[in-house]
Parts: sequence; C-alpha cells; structure tokens
Amino acid sequence: MDQSVAIQETLAKGENCTIAVECVSLLNDVRQSKLIGLVQQNNEHALFIYSHRRMAITGDDVTLDEIIPISYDFSVVEVSSPDELAVVGADTQVRVTFFKEELELKLPFGSHTRLFLSEVNRAWSDVCEQYPKDKPKFEWLTKYRKMSKGARTVRKSIGATTVKMSQIKKSERADAANSSRQKKEEERTRGDSVHDGQERVKSEVRDDLIRNSQPILSNKSQMLGMPQFGLRDNLIKCELLKNEDAYTYIENYSFFLGTYNVNGQNPKESLSPWLASTTTPPDFYLVAFQELDLSKEAFLFNDTPKEPEWMLAVYKGLHPDAKYAFVKLVRLVGIMLLFYVKVEHAAHISEVEVESVGTGVMGRLGNKGAVAIRFQFHNSDICVVNSHLAAHTEEFERRNQDFKDICRRMQFSQDDLTLPPLTIMKHNVVLWLGDLNYRISDLEVDHVKDLIAKKDFETLYNHDQLKRQMDEEVVFVGFTEGEIDFQPTYKYDTGSDQWDTSEKCRVPAWCDRILWKGKNIKQLHYQSHMTLKTSDHKPVSSLLEIGIKVVNEESYKRTFEEIVRDIDRLENDCIPSVTLSQREFQFQDVKFMQHQAKTVTVYNDGQVPCQFEFIPKLDEPSYCKPWLTANPAKGFLAQGASVDIDLEVFVNRTTAPELNSGQQQLEDILVLHLDRGKDYFIFVTGNYLPSCFGSSLSTLCLLKEPIQDMPLETIRELSMKSTSQGSNPETDKPQEIPKEIWMMVDHLYRNAKKQEELFQQPGLRSEFEEIRDCLDTGSLDSLPGSNHSVSEALLLFLDALPEPVIPFSFYPQCLECCSDSSQCRQIISMLPQCHKNVFNYLTAFLQELLKFSAHNRLDVNILAPIFAGLLLRSPTKQDSTEKRKVSAELCR
Repeated sequence: MDQSVAIQETLAKGENCTIAVECVSLLNDVRQSKLIGLVQQNNEHALFIYSHRRMAITGDDVTLDEIIPISYDFSVVEVSSPDELAVVGADTQVRVTFFKEELELKLPFGSHTRLFLSEVNRAWSDVCEQYPKDKPKFEWLTKYRKMSKGARTVRKSIGATTVKMSQIKKSERADAANSSRQKKEEERTRGDSVHDGQERVKSEVRDDLIRNSQPILSNKSQMLGMPQFGLRDNLIKCELLKNEDAYTYIENYSFFLGTYNVNGQNPKESLSPWLASTTTPPDFYLVAFQELDLSKEAFLFNDTPKEPEWMLAVYKGLHPDAKYAFVKLVRLVGIMLLFYVKVEHAAHISEVEVESVGTGVMGRLGNKGAVAIRFQFHNSDICVVNSHLAAHTEEFERRNQDFKDICRRMQFSQDDLTLPPLTIMKHNVVLWLGDLNYRISDLEVDHVKDLIAKKDFETLYNHDQLKRQMDEEVVFVGFTEGEIDFQPTYKYDTGSDQWDTSEKCRVPAWCDRILWKGKNIKQLHYQSHMTLKTSDHKPVSSLLEIGIKVVNEESYKRTFEEIVRDIDRLENDCIPSVTLSQREFQFQDVKFMQHQAKTVTVYNDGQVPCQFEFIPKLDEPSYCKPWLTANPAKGFLAQGASVDIDLEVFVNRTTAPELNSGQQQLEDILVLHLDRGKDYFIFVTGNYLPSCFGSSLSTLCLLKEPIQDMPLETIRELSMKSTSQGSNPETDKPQEIPKEIWMMVDHLYRNAKKQEELFQQPGLRSEFEEIRDCLDTGSLDSLPGSNHSVSEALLLFLDALPEPVIPFSFYPQCLECCSDSSQCRQIISMLPQCHKNVFNYLTAFLQELLKFSAHNRLDVNILAPIFAGLLLRSPTKQDSTEKRKVSAELCR
C-alpha cells in the first residue's frame, strides 16, 4: 500500500506527496517510528515528517511533526558507521541537515528506499541548478506553522532561504550536485563491474542493492513486516495471511547450494569448477564452508584472516554470465555461510537476519554447531542452515543431538521484539547443508572401497547413518535429500584423489550433504566436484528450482481494500473473552538443566477476535521468573480459535544458586491480559531438587552427605554459615575440596589421561543427566557415562559456580598481575581456603594431563583458555583482550 495516500489527505490543494517511506527517527538514543514524505508545490519541495499512532492508512492516522524545506542549504548523506558497513546488509542510516538543524533517520533497505533517496537528491539538484536566479521562497509552508510540532524549524528555514551566499560556495555545491548526478548515471550505465582483489570484496559489502533487516515496503511485506500498532492491524495481517492465495502466484527461481569442508587450508585453486558448474547462472548462491580455520585463535576468539581469502575466492568463482550482489555473511569459528543473489532480484529480498549456535563443549563452543541466514524473497520465507556436526563413526547419537539442539536454539528475533522469535522450521522453505559427519557403518573399509569402484552406490547408501536415522524419523523429519549417485566425499589425502592413507585409514563416507524442506521444490542436480583437491573433503553442490510466492499488486490492493472494509463493518464494542484449559500447574522434581513443559490451551469463546499478552505484575521487570517461560508470550486469536501455550521450566547456572540455597522457590503467577478485556491468572508451582551444580564451593565443602540427602533447612543453614564468619571450627569443619569435584577429577585421572579431544568434544546430554543425578544423590560409587561426558560435566560444574574458583573480588588484581608469575602466586595464596584448595587441585590435575600429551594431544594452549574463563570469570562480559590476559595468567 502506498502510504503517500495518508500524507496526501493532510495537504492543501496544489500540493502533492510524490513519494513516502516509513523510517525510524534517532534522537538522543530514542527510536521513534516516523513517516516521511517528499511534498511538491510547483517547483519547490519539502520533507514532511509525521508520527503515526497506527498503520498509516488515512490522514487521521498521522500527525505532522516537522517540515524541512529542500533549499540550497539542505543535504542528506548516508552516515552508517564502519561497524555497520562491515556487516553486510546494514540498514540505511542518513543524516538530514538544514543549516544547523540535523535529523538522523534509519530507512528500510530495498528499491523503495533507494527510489525515495533518489527523488530527494533530484529535488535538491534542481534547486542547485536554479540558484540564485530562482530562489525558493516556501511561502506555501507558512500555514503549517501552527499545525506541526516543528514550527520553529519551519519559520527558521523559510527565513533562512533569503540569505545571500558567495558565488564560490554556490559553485562548489552545484559542482557537487553535477558530480553526483554524473556518477549515478555512470553507475547505471556500467553496472557493478567485477574487479579482482580483496578491496573489491570489501566494496561489495557496502553494495546498497541489499540493505538488510527491514521489509520492502511493497506487496504483503508492507503489511506483515510493520510494527504492531493494535488489534485492528493484527486483524488485517491475519486476514491477509489467510487470503494469500488470492493475490500471489508461483514463479520458479534457481538456487545453487554448495558445501565444502576446507580442512583449515587456504584457497589454492579456482572454485569455478564447483561454483560455475551449471550451464546457466543460478538466481541465488548459498555457499557453505566448514573448518575454515583450525587454529586456536579462531577456536577461542572467533578471529580468522581466512574469512576474506575464501570470500574472495567465492566471488571470483561465481558464474561469469551474470552479475551478483553480495547479501550476507555469517561465521562461527570455522563455519561460514555466504549469500549472493542476481542483481535484478536484490530489490525483492527483505528481512535478512543471521544467527549462530555452538554445539561444542558445554553446548556453547563453536568448533561444532551451525550458522543460518533467514530472509524473505517476494512473499516466501526462506531459512538456510550450514552445520558442522559431531565427528567420528560411533558418534551418530551425538550428531542427532546436535541437530535437535540447533533446531531448538536457533532463533531469529522479529521486528516486534515482544513477539516470539522465529525458529528454523517456521519458514516456508528450509535449506540445510554442511558437513553433517554421518558415516558409512557396518562395512569394512576394503568392502566400501570395492563397492565404490563398482559404482554400487545403492548398496553403499543402505549403510549410510543419515539414511538410517531419517528412515527411523530420529532427525531431519520432513526433509528430502536427492539421490546420491557420486562417490563419498571424505576422506582423501590432501592434494589428491587418493583415499586416506594415514594411520587411521578412515572409511570413505558421504559426510557433506544437502537437504531441503518445503513445497514446490525440485532438484536439478546433486553432485560432488572431484577436480578440487585443496582439502581432504570434496565440495558438493545441489541446484534446486524453488517455486516462490510472488505478489500480484492489483490483486493485493483489491484484497487489502476488501479486508479493511469488512473489518470496518465488524468493529464493535464487544468485550473479548477466553477460556483456559487449566489455571494451576505443578512441576514435580525439577532438576538442574532439565527441561520440563506443560501446556495451557487458550480458547477464544467471545464474539470478537482478541489479542493476548502476558504482562508483568506491579513493580516487576518481566512477566515471569527467570526460570519460567511462556511460549508464545503474545499473540492473536480469531473468534472460535485456540492456541496452545507452553509453560516451560528450565533451571540454569543463573537461577540455580538461589534455588539451591532456598532463597527462591518454584512459585510464580502469570497474568494473561486481553487487549480491551480482563486479566486471567495462571498459578505455577513446583519443587526443585537441590543440586551441587549451582551451589557455592564453601557450601559444598560443608556438606558431608550428597546434597539431595540433606533436608532443605539444613542446606539453607549451611549456605548461610558458608557466607558468614560465625561457624564453629570443630563442628563445622569443612572438607578440603567438594567431594563432587573429587569424584569427577578422580574419574578422569583414572580413565581419561590418554583420551584424545578431552575437554574439546562434548558428551551426551543423557549421560550428563546421569552424572548429575549420581553426584546429587550419591547413588553410585563410580560415575556413569563416557570420558567426554564427565569432562563436560566438570566444565559445567565450574561454569555454574555462583562465585568462581578465583572470586570476583580478585578479578581486577588478576588482570593487572597477569605478566608477573610471582604476583600471580601471591594472589592464589590470598584466596579463601576452599577456593585455594580447589584451584591447586585442578591445576595439579591439568599438569598431570600434560604429562600424557603424546597420547591425549593436549597442551597448555588448549587447556589454559578453556579453564581460564571458568576459574577466573569477570563480573561483566569479557572482551578479547581480557580473555587473553586471563589465559596468560593460568599458563603461569
């Protein structure tokens, strides 16, 4: 819908709003949604800036705030910061200046914004060409002085236009205008010519064909991407979604998906045999890399110089018969995803967002995990995921868990932050690619190679772990993968086509895969590219033809107008009401890091649609306690419709300490508010089983029995004693270190001194739960689970300590002394006794591990950064410099 219609209704006869765009005003860190229009009267132009209380449909919906005449002293320039420019697809931020008056605005990306800025620039250029012969007087603006909040600016602006300026200044401004017009004309003529070199890639980042994060203000996106202004607008959006088929049609576009595990190598050869392998240039490129950088710097600080090198290699390797705009880059350690699109399609891309999820140790480290880009193309929502799952043949369950973690934790925020985030599966089309690491099992390596030589891929595929897991509907439910008629892409000797000849002699496998989910998708090819020899993997590509929903503008306008007329007839004063399936919820035996959920069904039994939202209680910052979440927390219900709201309880490192000590209980009241209706109260209670995870070292040293064998009152009393100085040294003599730490370290000392990838490869969640229960109940003499699960449990234990091993109060002093080993030892000697004991015990264990480095491949550069951030934590978020200092101190 053209919002200039709403502005036009506020103007006098003979005044015309030629174009309008919605924007955000930035003033003293306050963001306000505005509507800005370019208004013309004869040969004079001005910017009219309006605030609006809801969607701007008529003149009654807008209020004039300010008028800025476009005269000789007017300018509008882009002022995006270097950081924003470095992130591909930043919003367009501009500064509008008139004499000493300045206004900063953020405009949504897309063709409409570019057209608006072009029209404003043209109006200013016309003034420069006519000055001083025809000076604009702006007499027609005087009648708006009392109407707008910006009357002061209007009066000053009108008077200021009569000021005479030197001919030199006039010449400079006119030359600038002519130069600007000439440059734009040259760019339109030659397009974006391709230049080699890294600097060209950096300039592509600033390509204004793609300006991210806001919807294009046309077709359905204009309505569905706008902020929420109230029930009426939600009704319109709901009806537009229901009637989408009435104003859209399907048009096919080609998507090239490519994935390549580069094994930490630099680009050594052209990527054209892979990226330009299609006969015709694809409309989209989604290019995924794994193991981009295997260095410790990349792993610990997410910093790598190889990003621009591979980015440049991709840019040079794109199909030469088309011009492409660079849309977005997202990277997590060595997992990187690049997004290119044909120049002619760029204007129809909107709502570009990126996210990443680490699934390494503690579920956070980024050596394994996924990155994703979601965007809207015309009227279809698309999500692309590049993942690198757990390695090793026997770890297929860990890969399954990684997939589920990525699906659960990958969440994209919406423009309205009160709305629940979008998950991967909430998109029309999901494209998933990467090094999924599923292997070929139950066959000897020679048998596998023999089947490959015979090209009997069908027999081989029956032993593929991913196929088996998908057949059992354990992972990738609803996804499709094309027929595999190429030989396994892993593992080769680097620089050759020869199978792995190393000591491990890996069994060949289809680790690198491409899958999809959605309607109107057809695969045109699925293949590997054997000519590339940079890595021990071969790249894989898939060309998909995807049917995209495209808007018919005339049908959309007709549908929109019909919906508005119907809603106008339906609006009345009826009070909305709902029925709740249940009002009281009891959660039994909640444990640390164990998810529990119960569902309440909300049914709209009223006569009108309603909007619901959980609201905070008086003097509380959030609608619920931090251990509780309602999903969705806000929504819209049509008449007679219902929605299931999941009430989810999850106790983590932040909320566990107060629950363990008895300072907090699992009790909360949720207030479900209906817009223009009443409030409903939902009561949530539960019992939390205390855990050593999230308990303080001093408290655990006072516990002689497992924590769940102790009465809650006793735990509370011991927690208070541990923080006071009044304990009896005879009756309350503490243990030197918590028995839980001793059990985990002793287990690792006896069983894992020679274990490879210790503290680097995550364990299984089910095994962590068994280890946690064993520590909390003392039910077993030895710990269950693999060495990796026990080592991860130790890291999680240290991470959950409310006061780290080196208390927060020592943190500034530790950073200052990190270069002096003697001062570091002095600080350790000053620690509280139990903290000092634990520090010395852990560091002694780490030193013991280093004696077996020939077997476990551990060194100081691996262990120090992992444990440094746990033993010595900042009260606030650490930057990279602080992390390096902390790591250096532990090395000493």
